[in-house]
Amino acid sequence: MRRKKIYFIPLKKVYIFVLVVVIMTVCIFSYFRYSMTKSVFNPKDELFYKGTSNDNTIALTCNVDWGEEHIPTMLNILKQKDLKITFFVTGMWAKKNPQVLKSIYNEGHEIGNHGYFHEKYGNMSYEQNIKEIKKAENIIEDIIGIKPKFFAPPSGHYSNNTIKAANKLDYKVIMWSIDTIDWRKGSTKNVIVQRVLKKACNSGIVLMHPKPETIKALPTIIDQLKARGYKLGNVSDVLK
Repeated sequence: MRRKKIYFIPLKKVYIFVLVVVIMTVCIFSYFRYSMTKSVFNPKDELFYKGTSNDNTIALTCNVDWGEEHIPTMLNILKQKDLKITFFVTGMWAKKNPQVLKSIYNEGHEIGNHGYFHEKYGNMSYEQNIKEIKKAENIIEDIIGIKPKFFAPPSGHYSNNTIKAANKLDYKVIMWSIDTIDWRKGSTKNVIVQRVLKKACNSGIVLMHPKPETIKALPTIIDQLKARGYKLGNVSDVLK
């Protein structure tokens, strides 16, 4: 009876084989992770610096992470002017000021998501962006009963991860084309008015904050833009 030959694989070859398998696994995992987080720009993934209607409508927006003491005055002005705008609020602010948020919404204004914290979202991972946007969404929805459809990254800071995360959560990412820069020192009423009028354009998006000088400038901004033939509204009015 013939004895079967037993073949032994050299230990060195086993180590090499295992190493190759590990390297291939890591590469495949990294590829799929990158594919999931990279931003593939299609119509849904755009950044909106202005609207798409290209008519003579201009959207007014107000980003809110502080300044709640000025919002009642702003709401009164908007009510007198019969104007509804978009307020982008952070989740942290909304959590601290639920009644103010309700008053904004009950006045008929559009509510947008401004993330949970006012941080640089462009420095965050895809997962962190998802977490911060979703956290703000949940707080806003708990207070006013609706999910926002627009997201404005704080300070306009974003990366592909931010855009991909926002779109994953079914948001359009809103920027601006007309900046009041009302937070900067020296931004008086007249300076703010001129900044807006200088860059007024069809389907433009105006960025404001609840600042004292902005409140003073708001009636003049509204009247002057209307005098130039512009219609005013919220973000939905220029994204058609």
